[in-house]
Amino acid sequence: MPRDHPDRPSDLGGLGDLGDPAAVTGPIRRVPDGPPPRRGRERAGNAAEPGRRRRRAAEPTARGERRTDGHGHVHGHGHGHGHGHGHGHSPAPPASRRVRILLAALLAPLALAAVTAVVLLYPWGERTVAGEHSSGVPVHGTVTAAALGPCLAEGQVQVGEAPADGRQCLRLDIELTDGEAAGRTISRAVPVEPSTPRFAAGDQVVLAYSGAGPADPASYQVVDFQRGLPLALLACVFAGAVLLLGRWRGLAALGALGLSFATIALFVLPAILAGENPLLVAIAGAGLIMFVALYLTHGVSARTSVAVLGTLISLGLIGVISAVFSAAARLTGLGEDTSSLIATLGHGIDARGLLLAGVVIGALGVLDDITVTQTSAVWELRRANPVLGWPELYRSALRIGRDHVGSAVNTLVLAYSGAALPVLLIAALSDAGLGSILASQEIAQEIVRTLAGSIGIIAAVPITTVLAALIATREPLPAGHTGHPSHTGPSRSPAAHRRAPRDRPPVE
Repeated sequence: MPRDHPDRPSDLGGLGDLGDPAAVTGPIRRVPDGPPPRRGRERAGNAAEPGRRRRRAAEPTARGERRTDGHGHVHGHGHGHGHGHGHGHSPAPPASRRVRILLAALLAPLALAAVTAVVLLYPWGERTVAGEHSSGVPVHGTVTAAALGPCLAEGQVQVGEAPADGRQCLRLDIELTDGEAAGRTISRAVPVEPSTPRFAAGDQVVLAYSGAGPADPASYQVVDFQRGLPLALLACVFAGAVLLLGRWRGLAALGALGLSFATIALFVLPAILAGENPLLVAIAGAGLIMFVALYLTHGVSARTSVAVLGTLISLGLIGVISAVFSAAARLTGLGEDTSSLIATLGHGIDARGLLLAGVVIGALGVLDDITVTQTSAVWELRRANPVLGWPELYRSALRIGRDHVGSAVNTLVLAYSGAALPVLLIAALSDAGLGSILASQEIAQEIVRTLAGSIGIIAAVPITTVLAALIATREPLPAGHTGHPSHTGPSRSPAAHRRAPRDRPPVE
């Protein structure tokens, strides 16, 4: 039936008979058969229809044909699941066989070299080196009384008034709490000078016992305060914070920290004291620490292997740079601490090598942070977009490294500056010019230490990034990725999707 009749009036103005039903109701429209649809249910059905179509489009078909998702996007079979994975820092998937072979070929010689160097440099069968000027056996005690007075020897008594320029001493009564004379109280005088600590009643102190006689007060010398309890509490707080945040990973990090200290105490120090080259000892010990600490903390994976490789290369670069420029600047390494060490040992030691060893070990922790961050960035970028080649991965991860390297270098510079603060204060009091101050032995060695470590940290970013990019691209693409974008139709922005009209039932 046609919707309108030309011979029938369409408004009241042309009516001749008001009783005509057609004149009152206007044009006659076709009414669909069946009950009228409910408005609420119709709206709900229309809103749910795109979701049902998207679910149907995401379901794989039996013959592998393509389906649209309701917005003009075409999905092939096997590509629908490629958009659902997250990009967080989840555990690294197992590396492929060819990547494992490649990493083993690169790292096995370095690991063998580190272990061989440790075996060759360790002082096997040699007795422990003892200093010629022993500082005595440490004995603990508690100060029971402290009084300021003239400096008098044991048994002396002052007669008359003390001279105006006479030296003042602090007379301490100390109860020994361990050693051969535990429970005995001795009296010792400590000169009051700007370089000596101030003791008071109730302080727990450490005395050096020379071994002459346990009951002789002259056999003891007050050395320092006892600090075992506060240091132990601080260590417990540190361990608790690491475990609270890191949990099992934090426990592994604490284990790696313990092994690092054990490597330094059981290998680095004895080998240097035995007369071995300090720089070679430091590089061998650092390599051993890297293999053990990184794999224990971050697990055995391709990421960790690349981080170890980048760290070792950067450490070697730091060692070469520091050796070249310390020789060019004729740095002797004979600072106050090194001179005291040589006097205690009674024989010579490679002071410049000791300086270089400090550079390598000092930069080790910062390099760990840099290399692990860069390898994680490369793998996450590769995981987010598997079709990227190694040049694109390198450029993207390098932008992350540029932001990180600035803060890392600043951290290293501030750490060295804080350690050398007394030297800097002495230089500031000097009347010499800035050039003379910077060229002095104490300041110049800190400059070389800082700049050599910083150059190694800067170089670690591109070195580790390019290694990670080359190795990550050797991994096969994840299942479902064929190396091309999964959307073959024209893409729409979210705003275009919001502006798209709803699907409406056809009008008959």
